[in-house]
Amino acid sequence: MIRAVLVDDEEPARERLRRLLGEVPDVEIAGEAEDGERAMEEIARLAPDVVFLDIQMPGCTGMEVAASLPSPRPHIIFCTAFDQYAVDAFELSAVDYLLKPINRARLAQALDRVRGGAKSDEALEKATLAAAPPSRFLARRGSAYRVVPGRDVLCFVSEDGLTKLCAGDQHYWMSPTLNDLEARLDPRHFFRISRGAIVNLDAVREVAPTAGGHGELTLKDGSKHEVSRRRFKELTEKLGA
Repeated sequence: MIRAVLVDDEEPARERLRRLLGEVPDVEIAGEAEDGERAMEEIARLAPDVVFLDIQMPGCTGMEVAASLPSPRPHIIFCTAFDQYAVDAFELSAVDYLLKPINRARLAQALDRVRGGAKSDEALEKATLAAAPPSRFLARRGSAYRVVPGRDVLCFVSEDGLTKLCAGDQHYWMSPTLNDLEARLDPRHFFRISRGAIVNLDAVREVAPTAGGHGELTLKDGSKHEVSRRRFKELTEKLGA
């Protein structure tokens, strides 16, 4: 059974897609969302096989949603009334790109690609993620999810097998590992200072050398983090640049 999430800010569009998918025996609609931020919450909660994703929506766009999803990602099928986004869609490793109004024949083709496991190879996916670093992050606090803009992130820290996102005086929890995040983050703004932490370079207030060639970094919230000996020189070069 293919579990699907439908994302579109227009109810008539979701209703049409819901009706068409209702005719397909091996597709189950697991959830729906009417905007980009809600979509990221539902995708994280439901872990669907495929997401039917509109592009122009309130909040964040479908492109931003697709670029922000951690690995392993669901299949993405963009559904839009505009054809000018097709190249961008396939650069984000979309399985298909359906123009509205969606018809049964094109929908069937897209679903066949999902059934066949159509995916980009690992190298292409890594290149795509590097070309489109996320500008916001989905993180959990208690039972609720929060979308945190990248500019608000101070650092990511590994704790007890989970990733803690620190933003101001708040912290949240994420599933992606630091290795996953390091591969996806924009190196102009984020830097891994040790095995256990990645910092936002714009949030660094002070860096000082310590014994043995290591360093200590202070973020703008006053928190201090150890910088490994191997990373210290590169960090200071990046901050100087």
